Amino acid sequence: MESVVLNTLDRQLIHALRLDGRASFSRIADVIGTSDRTVARRYQRLREAGALRVVGLPDAGRTGLVEWFVRLECAPEAALPVAKALAERADTFWVGLSSGGTEITCVTQARQGSLSGSLLLPKLPKTSRLTSVKAQCRLRIVAGESGWRGSMSALDPRQTAALTRAVDTSRALRLTERDERLLRVLAQDGRAAVPQLAAATGWSESSVRRRMEELRYAGVLRFDVEIDPALYDRPLETMLWLTVAPAALNRVAESLAEHPEVAYAAVTTGQSNVVAVVLCREPDDLYDYLATRVGDLPGVLGAETTPVTRHIKRLGTVLAPSPARLRP
Repeated sequence: MESVVLNTLDRQLIHALRLDGRASFSRIADVIGTSDRTVARRYQRLREAGALRVVGLPDAGRTGLVEWFVRLECAPEAALPVAKALAERADTFWVGLSSGGTEITCVTQARQGSLSGSLLLPKLPKTSRLTSVKAQCRLRIVAGESGWRGSMSALDPRQTAALTRAVDTSRALRLTERDERLLRVLAQDGRAAVPQLAAATGWSESSVRRRMEELRYAGVLRFDVEIDPALYDRPLETMLWLTVAPAALNRVAESLAEHPEVAYAAVTTGQSNVVAVVLCREPDDLYDYLATRVGDLPGVLGAETTPVTRHIKRLGTVLAPSPARLRP
């Protein structure tokens, strides 16, 4: 099995893809200062090893969707089948096991005004071992919307500006059935070739290019990069559920956005009204973060941590597992 170690070029490539998931290898090479063949070779190595995947995702707020964090508690023997059933659904895009395998956390999307069917999760395996379901609506992302800062420090400001795309969210776009077909392919591979996208949608290649530009410029279609944080020497991933006084929400959100340990944070409904994904090197680092960084935040009334022990689904659609072994 192949081991993957990130070098400087790999980190620059990942940073570049977070800025523009469909940037050509020649454009990335020009910004980084290397050859397009070198960039293509490094991308293929990471992609084939299962260390990296670019995925295209619809922006929930721009497409009439609301996002929910759903926490399910179940008996250990039921957790994996339930998690896998959730991962196979098109309306979920993050599924993980935590708390020693007795809790499932997933992020699901639902159309506004039609939440009950999605939140009842009717297609789950029939089991009495599912003991509780708790759902919290995401109100606002406050950190990590463009990716974890730890994976976005390889390019300098000039290089970052050269790869940053303009977006104008003032224009409303309605997704069509062909757009949905386009998104299904991009959820598997955000860098799928234009001929493949044309075959899936029935559009001409020029129409595919034009429509993707429209969707991206309107902020409807965005691209993200699946990458194992262990490759950045951050193998300990923990869900952090904070209870924050309403008057302190803005201050806490601003602070979390500056914490290098925070890969993602959002304000939600519910008693634990701030959820964050925290990346640390080891348990002792997590202790220090909780005791000194979180503990010093005024307005934090309580904190719950649930270490993520296994990912069933990260982003996009579920793919067959890669045989690659990843190490930092």
